[in-house]
Amino acid sequence: MKTGARLPVVMRGYDRSQVDTLLKRISHALNGGPPISADEVRGVRFDVVLRGYDNRAVDELLRECIRELQARAPIAERPGRPRAQPAWLISWIQNARFSGAGLRTGYDVRDVDAFLDRVVAGLRGTAPPVTARDVRESAFRVVRLGPGYEEQEVDRFLVQLASALER
Repeated sequence: MKTGARLPVVMRGYDRSQVDTLLKRISHALNGGPPISADEVRGVRFDVVLRGYDNRAVDELLRECIRELQARAPIAERPGRPRAQPAWLISWIQNARFSGAGLRTGYDVRDVDAFLDRVVAGLRGTAPPVTARDVRESAFRVVRLGPGYEEQEVDRFLVQLASALER
């Protein structure tokens, strides 16, 4: 994304110093400086002056900047991703039921239950929070004879849980 792009000057267009100031601010934000949100950029209005930047060219460049800012925003702030409510998530986790592995190998029931208890405790704030990455990297002992959960069911549930935690 080029915030230093040369914009065409027209007879009547956006105030060049206002546009340049915003583009400099966006450039700093994209390079680790003070943040600016996509909503802030959308809310900016420029004065129309003689010998200003072409409105269409500026608008297109700002749309590109907004896309870049959204792509770099924390996942929870990205558009189209509703935030999962901890109470709902806790209830969903506590109500999860997995089939027994029967005579096949399965994940150790105690390991899976202890991990999900840790996730719930993190959501309640009584333990360190468990991240989506923690969920993706979780590993359980496999048991052949003894109480075990169907591995594919647990894996599918964990994929959904990681996605919910990212929100």
